[in-house]
Amino acid sequence: MFRGNHPARVDEKGRLKIPADFKRRVDELYGPQFFITSKDGKRAELYPMKEWERIEDALAKAPSSAAKKKFLDVTNYYGQVVEMDAQGRLLIPQLLREAATLASDVAVLGMQTYLAVADDKKHKASLEENPLTDADMDALGAAGI
Repeated sequence: MFRGNHPARVDEKGRLKIPADFKRRVDELYGPQFFITSKDGKRAELYPMKEWERIEDALAKAPSSAAKKKFLDVTNYYGQVVEMDAQGRLLIPQLLREAATLASDVAVLGMQTYLAVADDKKHKASLEENPLTDADMDALGAAGI
Protein backbone atom coordinates (compact mmCIF):
# COMPACT_ATOMS: atom_id res chain seq x y z
CA MET A 1 0.00 0.00 0.00
CA PHE A 2 1.41 3.37 -1.02
CA ARG A 3 0.37 6.25 1.24
CA GLY A 4 1.38 9.79 2.05
CA ASN A 5 3.22 12.56 0.23
CA HIS A 6 6.96 12.40 -0.23
CA PRO A 7 8.19 15.56 -1.98
CA ALA A 8 10.87 14.93 -4.60
CA ARG A 9 12.50 16.46 -7.66
CA VAL A 10 12.49 15.59 -11.33
CA ASP A 11 16.03 16.17 -12.60
CA GLU A 12 17.05 17.93 -15.82
CA LYS A 13 16.97 14.59 -17.69
CA GLY A 14 13.39 13.91 -16.62
CA ARG A 15 14.20 11.29 -13.99
CA LEU A 16 12.40 10.93 -10.69
CA LYS A 17 14.17 9.25 -7.80
CA ILE A 18 11.53 7.17 -6.05
CA PRO A 19 11.33 8.34 -2.40
CA ALA A 20 12.87 5.82 0.01
CA ASP A 21 9.62 4.82 1.74
CA PHE A 22 7.98 4.04 -1.59
CA LYS A 23 11.09 2.36 -3.00
CA ARG A 24 11.20 -0.09 -0.09
CA ARG A 25 7.64 -1.12 -0.91
CA VAL A 26 8.47 -1.44 -4.61
CA ASP A 27 11.51 -3.60 -3.83
CA GLU A 28 9.51 -5.82 -1.44
CA LEU A 29 6.48 -6.41 -3.66
CA TYR A 30 6.94 -5.40 -7.26
CA GLY A 31 10.33 -5.19 -8.90
CA PRO A 32 11.74 -2.53 -11.23
CA GLN A 33 9.18 -2.39 -14.09
CA PHE A 34 6.52 0.33 -14.19
CA PHE A 35 3.87 1.55 -16.58
CA ILE A 36 3.87 5.35 -16.39
CA THR A 37 0.79 7.08 -17.76
CA SER A 38 -1.90 9.66 -17.08
CA LYS A 39 -5.67 9.87 -17.38
CA ASP A 40 -5.69 13.65 -17.85
CA GLY A 41 -2.17 14.89 -18.65
CA LYS A 42 -2.12 16.85 -15.38
CA ARG A 43 -0.22 14.30 -13.31
CA ALA A 44 1.81 11.18 -13.91
CA GLU A 45 0.60 7.85 -12.57
CA LEU A 46 3.36 5.33 -11.83
CA TYR A 47 1.97 1.81 -11.74
CA PRO A 48 4.17 -1.09 -10.74
CA MET A 49 3.74 -3.47 -13.68
CA LYS A 50 1.94 -6.03 -11.52
CA GLU A 51 -0.74 -3.44 -10.66
CA TRP A 52 -1.06 -2.22 -14.26
CA GLU A 53 -1.51 -5.81 -15.45
CA ARG A 54 -4.50 -6.12 -13.09
CA ILE A 55 -6.06 -3.15 -14.87
CA GLU A 56 -5.28 -4.70 -18.26
CA ASP A 57 -6.90 -7.98 -17.17
CA ALA A 58 -10.07 -6.14 -16.14
CA LEU A 59 -10.07 -4.21 -19.43
CA ALA A 60 -9.68 -7.42 -21.42
CA LYS A 61 -12.81 -8.81 -19.73
CA ALA A 62 -14.83 -5.62 -20.14
CA PRO A 63 -17.09 -5.32 -23.17
CA SER A 64 -16.18 -2.83 -25.87
CA SER A 65 -17.49 0.64 -25.09
CA ALA A 66 -16.75 4.28 -25.74
CA ALA A 67 -15.42 4.63 -22.18
CA LYS A 68 -13.03 1.70 -22.63
CA LYS A 69 -11.75 3.15 -25.90
CA LYS A 70 -11.23 6.59 -24.32
CA PHE A 71 -9.40 5.07 -21.37
CA LEU A 72 -7.09 3.09 -23.65
CA ASP A 73 -6.55 6.07 -25.95
CA VAL A 74 -5.49 8.42 -23.18
CA THR A 75 -3.45 5.95 -21.11
CA ASN A 76 -1.61 4.67 -24.17
CA TYR A 77 -1.03 8.20 -25.50
CA TYR A 78 0.76 9.21 -22.31
CA GLY A 79 1.98 5.75 -21.32
CA GLN A 80 5.29 3.95 -21.53
CA VAL A 81 6.87 0.95 -19.85
CA VAL A 82 9.84 2.15 -17.82
CA GLU A 83 12.43 0.27 -15.78
CA MET A 84 13.79 1.69 -12.56
CA ASP A 85 17.56 2.13 -12.75
CA ALA A 86 20.11 1.01 -10.14
CA GLN A 87 19.80 4.37 -8.33
CA GLY A 88 16.01 3.99 -7.96
CA ARG A 89 15.13 6.50 -10.68
CA LEU A 90 12.35 6.35 -13.26
CA LEU A 91 12.38 8.32 -16.50
CA ILE A 92 9.07 10.15 -16.83
CA PRO A 93 8.05 10.05 -20.53
CA GLN A 94 8.80 13.41 -22.17
CA LEU A 95 5.29 13.90 -23.56
CA LEU A 96 3.79 13.45 -20.10
CA ARG A 97 6.51 15.49 -18.40
CA GLU A 98 5.73 18.43 -20.66
CA ALA A 99 1.92 18.11 -20.42
CA ALA A 100 1.98 17.92 -16.61
CA THR A 101 4.90 20.37 -16.24
CA LEU A 102 6.86 17.89 -14.17
CA ALA A 103 10.15 19.66 -13.72
CA SER A 104 11.90 20.38 -10.47
CA ASP A 105 9.74 20.10 -7.31
CA VAL A 106 6.97 17.50 -7.37
CA ALA A 107 4.62 15.84 -4.91
CA VAL A 108 4.85 12.04 -5.01
CA LEU A 109 1.54 10.83 -3.62
CA GLY A 110 0.73 7.31 -2.48
CA MET A 111 -2.53 6.28 -4.11
CA GLN A 112 -2.78 2.79 -2.56
CA THR A 113 -1.70 0.71 -5.60
CA TYR A 114 0.20 3.34 -7.59
CA LEU A 115 2.08 6.61 -7.19
CA ALA A 116 0.83 9.94 -8.52
CA VAL A 117 3.36 12.64 -9.39
CA ALA A 118 2.19 16.24 -9.69
CA ASP A 119 3.82 19.64 -9.91
CA ASP A 120 3.98 20.60 -6.24
CA LYS A 121 2.75 24.20 -6.60
CA LYS A 122 -0.11 23.26 -8.93
CA HIS A 123 -1.18 20.40 -6.68
CA LYS A 124 -1.23 22.60 -3.60
CA ALA A 125 -3.25 25.25 -5.47
CA SER A 126 -5.71 22.58 -6.60
CA LEU A 127 -6.17 21.37 -3.02
CA GLU A 128 -6.91 24.93 -1.93
CA GLU A 129 -9.33 25.56 -4.82
CA ASN A 130 -11.15 22.24 -4.37
CA PRO A 131 -11.11 21.41 -0.65
CA LEU A 132 -12.58 18.25 0.82
CA THR A 133 -16.17 19.19 1.74
CA ASP A 134 -18.77 17.89 4.15
CA ALA A 135 -20.64 16.47 1.13
CA ASP A 136 -17.50 14.59 0.12
CA MET A 137 -17.17 13.20 3.64
CA ASP A 138 -20.85 12.16 3.61
CA ALA A 139 -20.32 10.31 0.33
CA LEU A 140 -17.29 8.56 1.77
CA GLY A 141 -19.21 7.78 4.95
CA ALA A 142 -21.88 6.03 2.87
CA ALA A 143 -19.07 3.81 1.56
CA GLY A 144 -17.97 3.01 5.11
CA ILE A 145 -15.00 5.38 5.21
